[in-house]
Parts: sequence; structure tokens; C-alpha cells
Amino acid sequence: MPESGGGGVREVKSAARTVELLELLSARGDRPARLKELADELGVPRSSMYALLQTLISRGWVRTDITGSLYGIGIRALLAGTGYLDSDPRVRLVRPCLDEASDALGETIHLGRLDGADVAYLATRESHEYLRTISRVGRRLPAHACALGKALLAERPDGLLPQGPYRALTPRTHTTRASLAADLAEVRARGHSVDREEGVPGIVGFGFALRYDAPAQDAVSCSVPVARLTPEHEERIVAVMREIRAKIEATAPTAGGAVHWR
Repeated sequence: MPESGGGGVREVKSAARTVELLELLSARGDRPARLKELADELGVPRSSMYALLQTLISRGWVRTDITGSLYGIGIRALLAGTGYLDSDPRVRLVRPCLDEASDALGETIHLGRLDGADVAYLATRESHEYLRTISRVGRRLPAHACALGKALLAERPDGLLPQGPYRALTPRTHTTRASLAADLAEVRARGHSVDREEGVPGIVGFGFALRYDAPAQDAVSCSVPVARLTPEHEERIVAVMREIRAKIEATAPTAGGAVHWR
């Protein structure tokens, strides 16, 4: 019998396989996959995987090269993701505040949402001084390795932290539960998180949980290259981001005015 999903409803195997395939292709980024790779990774017969791929190609969720042997995520995934962002009232609320923080600080400002053990980036305002070649919107980082994630983990009991060891993105990433828990205690005392090159070498982040949910699901952060971070600039970043958080929380949709998704 198929395994049960949330609420005791049995899982639809074909739907689960489709989602797993799309997530796998999405995670590969610019590395297209061959049929054998996908079938082996998901543990399904090649014939079944081929039929699923052809179905998704015909609907735009998967794309293939001119030889028909390489597969990648399709444009429909982008359209669905854009629909998610456009339909979320809190993303719409926060975007102008990201602009305000970016203008005031001249640095990169992010909005992220906790998604399991990761943080998904929902909006970004890039610094004119430090431009990434790839947008972070729609991408994920492990929560333990970034300012956004640590700000949100600190809103939860340490007993919910995974046992570890945790994946290291840089030599400074927390890899043990004890080390992360000690950092989160400092986050709670300080009121915001600090990521000193834990997720990206050369970048320091300051994260602030948005407490319009309990526990908080969203956070904003400011990222700055180490070379530009002076004590005075750090002090100003914290002051401006605290003001931005207060403004967002004061104007967030209330329980009676917005759909509360789970």
C-alpha cells in the first residue's frame, strides 16, 4: 500500500515521483542529466522514467537538447515559482522595505523563508558595489550556514536541531549541533544573527527574523563583503535593519486579513 502523507492521506506514487524528478533536475542547475542518471537516482525503471520525462517535456516542465538525450528543468517551473512570489502578500509587503534598506546601506538585502532544513530566497536587492553573476532568488542555502537561517533557527527550541554533522560550505560553517546551538544562544541574546563567511567566503551577513508568524518563518538579511565591513558600518547595518524589521512587522497582514498557509 502507498505510504501515507500529511494528515494520514495516502501518497499518490506517480505524483510523488514527478515532484522528486522536478526537484532533482532543479537541484542540478546548469548540469543536464541523462536518462540513466535520473532513473538510477530515483530508483525507477528507465522505461517509466522516459515516459514521465516525455510527458513533462510536452507540458514545458522539463526541456531536452536537440539530441533528446539530455534533460533539464523547464520554463514552466519558473512560471510556477513566479506565481508563488506574486501571490504572497508578505513578499509584496517586504519588497519596498528591501529597496529602502539597500538605498540606505548600499549593500545587498535578502528576504528568505525557512523550508525544512534550508532557507529559500524569495527576494533580493543587489548592491551596486558587489553584483553576483547569478540571482539568488529561488535558490536555497542550508539554514545552519547563513544569517537568514540562523535568525530563524534561533526562534525555535534547540531540541529541534538535527543531530549533525552538518554540511560545511566554507571552513567557518558550523558542522556540529553543539557549535550551532552556542551560536544560536548568542543570536537570541543579541537579537539578530551574524554569519561571518559561514555560507559564502568573503561575505558577512546579518539576519533578522520577522515575527509576524510564531515561530517566525521569514527573515531579512544584509550581506556585505568583508573588505568593506568596518565596526562603524556594522553598527549602522544593525541599526537600519532593526528599523526595517520593525516597519515590516508593524504593517504585516493580520490573521483576519490574509490566508495563512501551512
